[in-house]
Amino acid sequence: MTRVLFLTRYPVEGASSRYRVFQYLPHLERHGVQAEVQSFMDTPMYRLSLSSGRTGAKIAATLRATLRRLRALGRWRRYDALYLQRELLPFGGPVVERWLKHRGAVLFFDYDDALFIKKPSRYNWIATALRSGDKTRELFRLVDCVVAGNTWLRDTALEAGAQRAVTLEVAEDTRRIPMHAPHSNDRPVTIGWLGSPSTVKYLRFIEPVLQKLAQQCPQVRWEIVGGNDFQMEGVDWRLGEWSLDGELDALARFDIGIMPLPPEDWARGKSGGKARTYMAAGVVPVVSAIGYNLELIRHGETGFLCESLEDWERSLARAIEDAVLRQRVALAARAEVEARFDPATIAAEMARVLREVIADARKR
Repeated sequence: MTRVLFLTRYPVEGASSRYRVFQYLPHLERHGVQAEVQSFMDTPMYRLSLSSGRTGAKIAATLRATLRRLRALGRWRRYDALYLQRELLPFGGPVVERWLKHRGAVLFFDYDDALFIKKPSRYNWIATALRSGDKTRELFRLVDCVVAGNTWLRDTALEAGAQRAVTLEVAEDTRRIPMHAPHSNDRPVTIGWLGSPSTVKYLRFIEPVLQKLAQQCPQVRWEIVGGNDFQMEGVDWRLGEWSLDGELDALARFDIGIMPLPPEDWARGKSGGKARTYMAAGVVPVVSAIGYNLELIRHGETGFLCESLEDWERSLARAIEDAVLRQRVALAARAEVEARFDPATIAAEMARVLREVIADARKR
């Protein structure tokens, strides 16, 4: 039995930790990996992190979380490997990581975002000040293996000096997500966006298109889940809070799911989570034609890829008008996810990588 301590940034409510670690745990056990998880943030801290202000409370929560993590690391010799999901600590250089490595710990670093690009926090200037792309590059060179969410992230790690890097695409469990009801225009079509307050601002990139469609198609219903109090003049967005169960309810209401991204390297680091979730639910994805989305979606078959505002308008208008097209795309998209992104299959690959890297490290 291979024992691995997974050190996640978030509890199960946080999408990156849920998708990159938690969903694989039952399957890893079947492949001889005894997994334990220690999350830096607990659920109250995670909810606090999504709110504006309250700097003092956030500092106190970070200190408590740091103590919890250091206590967990005090038992590091019990494990064959430590699996860092995004980071060990949210501040400072990789001092603890270097200490662990020097004493013989086998370290993995898992990331599914361009963490080497410094992005300002929407909520807290302190969080922005503590972020460092250089730290991520140092970790690439320090750990035994980088596990990346897409090939661009993998190649970036290798170019920065990683001794070993692999791509592990993000799974999507269709057993968790019910298939959408047959698409029809017998009821208002819903265009939805699902995500977090930090990324809802990217709807601004296609704002003129959404405003025009809202005027031309008054029958369309508009919904945002997880975007807090986002508003857009001329578009009557219905706003809802995100939760695990609420996500499933929202996906059942959505007919078309949108995912605009900025035309920059940060977007190339995204691993398609939102689009893949739409696909799994039988919601038609209409997304920016950038980065991993180009590997994920076949234009016109499992979704729509858009470069220009004209592309967005044309694709959304087609999807709104043609329920037969929506149904065909929805079925193909769901089948693609079932075949390509099954959690059991990707967990088996993760278990293989874990065993292989650990075995190689023991030989040194």
